[in-house]
Amino acid sequence: MRVLLALGLALFNAAVLAATPMVQAKSAAPAYQLGPEQLGLVVNKNDPLSLEIAAYYATQHHLAPEQILEISLPTDRVWITEGELEQVKAQIDAHFSPKIQALALAWSKPYRVNCIGMTYGITLGYVEGICSNLGQPTPESPYFNHPSTQPFTDLGIRPSMMLAANDVSSAKKLIERGVQAWGNQPKATAYFLTTTDQARSSRAALFPPSQIVKKPAIKIENIHANTLKDKSDILIYQTGLANVADLATLRFVPGALADHLTSYGGMLTDSGQMSSMQWLESGATASYGTVSEPYSYPQKFPHPQVLLAHYLSGATAVEAYWKSVAWPAQGVFIGDPLAAPYRRLSPFK
Repeated sequence: MRVLLALGLALFNAAVLAATPMVQAKSAAPAYQLGPEQLGLVVNKNDPLSLEIAAYYATQHHLAPEQILEISLPTDRVWITEGELEQVKAQIDAHFSPKIQALALAWSKPYRVNCIGMTYGITLGYVEGICSNLGQPTPESPYFNHPSTQPFTDLGIRPSMMLAANDVSSAKKLIERGVQAWGNQPKATAYFLTTTDQARSSRAALFPPSQIVKKPAIKIENIHANTLKDKSDILIYQTGLANVADLATLRFVPGALADHLTSYGGMLTDSGQMSSMQWLESGATASYGTVSEPYSYPQKFPHPQVLLAHYLSGATAVEAYWKSVAWPAQGVFIGDPLAAPYRRLSPFK
């Protein structure tokens, strides 16, 4: 993890907060509406695990056959080329109708396009020049902190999230948590930890202060510590470390979001640091990590207050996470995109 070199943190925070929806001001919050009928599911037909995950996901979230697309990706490497991405994007554009607003990608690898995250490549396409100079800012996402509730209709993009899992059992538990989360309004706690790792705590100034939120009813705890231990009410857990300890002592509510600011958390299957998939294995429902050296720009990681505000307003995990990252080119979003614990109406029977 390299030092911060770009936009001043204070300027970044001030600009974001000026546009961040207030959690309590429901009239000002977007009327979130993304549901299972607006999600496309992309499957790697060369990967038996991808096929099993997709079949279970389609059943649990009641997806129609036309919402599923089988493609062909390599299974012996963690990356694809720009040309391979171009072919995949062409298939996606040809298959899905304008009704489809977001995508679930049912595999764990490949997770990057050269140095760019797979979810960014699928959503916004390949960007030349990033891989030759990782120490620079990357393009700002047009979806960052945006009020749209229909991203393809309004912006021409489909935010994507990978259904990443090591095995079928883990995938089924993840998907079940996503279904359980829909509209369950948990009384939980959002934990934000500032650690002794200064470089990886570069977004600590963005953490909200400790407080009690009345609607929805959650607590926010802003803590100076290297670890969270023996907690059973976790809605959000954000920290900054290469490896996070004591995960086995924790319990996450269905729909929980968790991520750690470090260089290679998005290297899902071969990282020398803690993989973001470990959050899902520990009970979180969605996460985020970078696939190549991001330096410690907080803009390349989820903004805590933006993430919290949109999620508490009823956004799905794919919407809230995507809206919280200003420069997501080097990152990958993982989990169940349809998890939405604060949605007010349930589409499930």
